[in-house]
Amino acid sequence: MSDLPFKSAVELATAIRERRIGCAELLELYVARMERHNPSLNAIIVTDLEKARERAKAADEALARNEIWGPLHGVPMTIKESYDVVGMPTTWGMPSLKDNFPSRNALAVDRLLDAGVVLFGKTNVPLLLADWQSYNDIYGATNNPWDLTRTPGGSSGGSAAALAAGITGIEAGSDIGASIRNPAHYCGVFGHKPTYGICPPRGQSLPGRVTAADISVIGPLARSADDLEVALDAMAGPDELDGAAWRLDLPPSRKTRLADFRVAVMLTDPNCAVDDELSERLQTLAGAIARKGAHVSESARPEIDTRRLHAVYIQLLRAATSGRQSAEAFEWNLAQARSVAADDESYFARMVRANTMHHKDWLALNEERGHFRIRWAEFFQDYDVLLCPAAASAAFPHDFEGERWERTIPVNGKAEPTTDQLFWAGYSGVAYLPSTVAPAGLTRSGLPVGVQIIGPHLGDRTCIHFARLLEQEFGGFIAPPGYAA
Repeated sequence: MSDLPFKSAVELATAIRERRIGCAELLELYVARMERHNPSLNAIIVTDLEKARERAKAADEALARNEIWGPLHGVPMTIKESYDVVGMPTTWGMPSLKDNFPSRNALAVDRLLDAGVVLFGKTNVPLLLADWQSYNDIYGATNNPWDLTRTPGGSSGGSAAALAAGITGIEAGSDIGASIRNPAHYCGVFGHKPTYGICPPRGQSLPGRVTAADISVIGPLARSADDLEVALDAMAGPDELDGAAWRLDLPPSRKTRLADFRVAVMLTDPNCAVDDELSERLQTLAGAIARKGAHVSESARPEIDTRRLHAVYIQLLRAATSGRQSAEAFEWNLAQARSVAADDESYFARMVRANTMHHKDWLALNEERGHFRIRWAEFFQDYDVLLCPAAASAAFPHDFEGERWERTIPVNGKAEPTTDQLFWAGYSGVAYLPSTVAPAGLTRSGLPVGVQIIGPHLGDRTCIHFARLLEQEFGGFIAPPGYAA
């Protein structure tokens, strides 16, 4: 079969505008691939094909009148299950919400529709979007197309798996603890965590919630860096509550050529062990970037105590999600917080304290974050981007037993706490910074890995352009074996 299903969304939109394929024809190509490959993947878990076919037909009719809806005119799209879409349920993996059909679309959904997409389904998530695996009691588990015994990541795992398998054209997810970056890394696709606050998340929430959670963002996943920028442009900008008074004008990339970039590389940190197969790939990439003429430093860092940053992030992260607790869960966490020793700095201890902390304590942590943000800003006066891992290893085998904080993953032959990986999520996330994950090739074991590109506050275009340069110079998305037909 042609490689058309694995083309970028920008390339698909170009093929449509040039009349090389029709919108309805392209939709049916992806539907046929979904029917063939999704049973083993379980990435797309609900569809509305009737409405999608109507829209694809209307897109063809509009094109016949030389009307272009937007830069993604006619491109078939699926979206993370946590986004509200009229006609499809929003459950966040919770059985109690299996019949929750929203009455209006999420704001980002409407914006992507305005950009021209043909939305035909939703992709799987873990319960409450709280795992690096994507499984729940409603829809079951999603598998990684590179190895069905392994996780595709989470919480946007269905999104990344669908993209990698070529059963959708473009995707959107959310990220508070690497939920865009982790699946992009595990499945070998692109993902962008925007600067906090530039993409309003209204409608990507539990029923009745309208305020944005701390740290949490929404953003695109795709098979190319160009797609990330087009989708970000569609999703970004003020909510209508603010739109009368301010506009978003993201600055262009700081540099245009790879040779002009000042690049810091950070492959290890005491907070999280990194598997040798991953660090080898990233080290090879760093060397290749240097040989292209970029200024590369493997010692430059923001002047931040990473142990303290990690501790602050875990507490602010868990505080941000603490509103999901039932009254019973809060009382349990309160009892646990009272029972842990004052000097206990384990993930569990930090979690239960954060779930029940006083607002005064949150304000003190937020003040520390403010100092981190200043240190990052000072660092980015000298460097354009910082490259680091997105996780501790390539995708790990499925493990659904117990709670996440009780599980381990294999790193260099040793069982390491799964939650240690939150360091690579929070290093940029706690300071509200943008991060792009770009494919970095395959490990010795044949699994895809990505590199995390951290940029300055509001430097989203710098992150994405650097990912584009890596794609142009060293190659980007690679289709997993077995999905060509």
